[in-house]
Amino acid sequence: MGETGFDKGKTHQYFSVACFNDTWGLIEKQDRTLEDEEEMLQLTMASAWHWSQREDCTPQNLSIAYWQISRVHALCGRGDEALRYGKLCLEASQADEIDPFSLAYAYEALARAASVAGDTDRCEAWIGEARQVAEGISDEETKKMILDDLATID
Repeated sequence: MGETGFDKGKTHQYFSVACFNDTWGLIEKQDRTLEDEEEMLQLTMASAWHWSQREDCTPQNLSIAYWQISRVHALCGRGDEALRYGKLCLEASQADEIDPFSLAYAYEALARAASVAGDTDRCEAWIGEARQVAEGISDEETKKMILDDLATID
């Protein structure tokens, strides 16, 4: 806490979660406007930045943040940026302590980015990687979640 009583740590904690959740609300919104898309992009980037400033930030947190950024860019039709953040998600997801669920979602992000970019071959390859990793998920409900999301990729 600084001299003014302002606690940066608590601020980062609050905004990392609040911006993530607000982004999620816009991801789920059916009829997003261009303004909604811009807000969604700004919120997801703000969330990731606030996470990166937290003392308790782990590779798992970064994996989730990068996944959300990639998904938002894909939803906005920005394949190159979706791919960029999908690669960062994969990098964070390959840390030793990351579970298969996060790794599967990193491949899902890359597949979705490739789909948006029109790269059918890479899309199918990433879907294959995600499915292979998903087979290592023991919880059937969790496994179904990733497989259902993979099925939504065009």
